[in-house]
Amino acid sequence: MQYQPTLDRDGLIQLATQKYFASVDAKNLDGTLACFHDEALFTVQTSFTRHAGKADIKRMFEDFFRSYKEIVHKDFVCTVDSANGRISASFEALLTGHDGEVTQLFNTNFWRVRDGKFQEVYVYMSGKNVLV
Repeated sequence: MQYQPTLDRDGLIQLATQKYFASVDAKNLDGTLACFHDEALFTVQTSFTRHAGKADIKRMFEDFFRSYKEIVHKDFVCTVDSANGRISASFEALLTGHDGEVTQLFNTNFWRVRDGKFQEVYVYMSGKNVLV
């Protein structure tokens, strides 16, 4: 299903990088969840993992935030289809464990946006799935 677009190019980039990833990096659960519709779908394509609905997505992020001392997403390269409310971003993720070990990932996310929030998220992860 296609949704009526409500965000322009800059708005889509801001949602993905400055609202969503900034909230994830700050471990701001409320800010992160505010980016999703209640019935959103979050899929890690490379591990066949699916989280359906905000409650399941919340549990996933609670576990993720607890698992790492520091989370950093950077070097975004975005491709935007503002006419259809879609955006993708390739980026580097640096995850520092509580033991100091750093996990480096090079990922690409694809988002489908409805009414200014994520309806669907598809993640292609370069390493082991950290979003279980």
